[in-house]
Amino acid sequence: MISRLFLEKRITLLLLLFVLVQCSSIKKENAHLQKLIPASQLQKDVDFTHKKLQKLHPKLDYYISKEKLNYQFDSLKKNLTEPLTPLEFYKKISPVVAAIKQGHSYLLPPQKEYSKKETKAITKKGIGPFSQFDFSYYNDKLYVIKNKSYDKSISAGTEVLSINGIKPQELVNEYSRFYSSDGFNNTFKKEMASKRFVSFFTIENGIKDSLNYVFKNNDSIRTITIKRFKLDSLEEKTKKTASKKLLIDKEKRSALKKKKRINGYDKSSNTFIRELNFISKDSSVALLKIKAFRGGRFRKFYAQSFAEIQKRNIQTLIIDLRNNGGGRLNEIVHLYSYLADSTFVFLQKSEVVSRASLLEGAYFNKGNIAFKIGKALFAPFVYGYLLLTVHKDKDGKNYFATETKPKPISPKAFGGKLYVLINGASFSASSIISSNLKGSKRATFVGEETGGDYNGTVAGFMPVIELPHSKLNIRIGIMNFAPFYQTPIHGHGIYPDVTITPGLEDQIENRDAELNWILEHIDTK
Repeated sequence: MISRLFLEKRITLLLLLFVLVQCSSIKKENAHLQKLIPASQLQKDVDFTHKKLQKLHPKLDYYISKEKLNYQFDSLKKNLTEPLTPLEFYKKISPVVAAIKQGHSYLLPPQKEYSKKETKAITKKGIGPFSQFDFSYYNDKLYVIKNKSYDKSISAGTEVLSINGIKPQELVNEYSRFYSSDGFNNTFKKEMASKRFVSFFTIENGIKDSLNYVFKNNDSIRTITIKRFKLDSLEEKTKKTASKKLLIDKEKRSALKKKKRINGYDKSSNTFIRELNFISKDSSVALLKIKAFRGGRFRKFYAQSFAEIQKRNIQTLIIDLRNNGGGRLNEIVHLYSYLADSTFVFLQKSEVVSRASLLEGAYFNKGNIAFKIGKALFAPFVYGYLLLTVHKDKDGKNYFATETKPKPISPKAFGGKLYVLINGASFSASSIISSNLKGSKRATFVGEETGGDYNGTVAGFMPVIELPHSKLNIRIGIMNFAPFYQTPIHGHGIYPDVTITPGLEDQIENRDAELNWILEHIDTK
């Protein structure tokens, strides 16, 4: 028999070997970031990118003509005459990919990687100089909306003129060329600017332990250095005490764990992904806030929520899809069964380039070499399945039929007045369900135009493919999901019935202008 000590030694050795290989890989990847790649190899990566998009993406010419896109790729290739670093090449090629205006397809920027040990060391040092503020990018300026730093002299509403000499507007304008919404709307980038600004800065400069901010408040301009800091001992003690109290109350702890499992939980923001509340003076209005269509046990959550709505005889339901970037198709179909007023068809047929594009993009996309070899053994069966489900239509295009058959509404479907809150960061799946609610005239929409196109989006399986020489990664949507209801307006999102744009003061005071309009409107009626 093999001794336990021998096994422990072997396991320890394997773990050590894994860590060493991982560290070596990270070191190699980071060294590549500084490498100059010959122009001839960059040109090959341009061709590679163009061919992959043509092979996998079914709607390349939906927002831009084939001739214009080909011209942009050809022009880029001709102008690559000098060696470039991966980041420099990213800045050249990503605007061309963004020109197709398909929000799910884009180049991922090259960034320095950190080992688990390095990440742990950074976290141990405390809260970073960016995380100490909540920002808003409003009217092309960056403002502090909430100050969580140790310097309490910085008030909400203070403008950020520069950080380490970099002007926010210049960085946002540069990087806004590198990604797109679905189509021609302007609300998506406006809404995402403050959220992505920190990412843009980090791509250029790496993670910093201190930042030199130049702030402007009224006519006063100040330069303040914000350093990474730890919570003071009193705050840590308070947190530990709260944690102990939570451990003592086992019943509450168990209930919280259960709620996290069902509602879904976002650790980064310490909030639930789905939440149902009863608001207004007499709690006669239900507010269903859905931050994303992912995580949690959504079927159980919606079953419980709509059972409670029915039990309370609620006549007005508000669904908040603001800043909901999307997620699972099966969840939005399931949710729609509680909102539709009759039997419904959710999607039109989903266009794909070919059976081969699904096989490559969805089946062979992920996993190591051994995993892919295993997949290859089952590939004939998968292709046989695709042979039955992917059909060439009269228009000569290939379609994959999913969610195209009539579905009944839920016995607990809500039949009262329905409002939906939307903004530019309502994207992907949240736009698809909004299209059907809008097209069926089932809901009143309040807020701003969505970032996702009314007529659908190219998403589904989204392989991430590495370019052979620059080692940049491109993400490509391979299935066109078109909601049942369509609009003749090309390249725009769902327009609200009532347009409300929150002002800077609304954000500073944490006033919900859109929700307040609905509540006032209900009271007036």
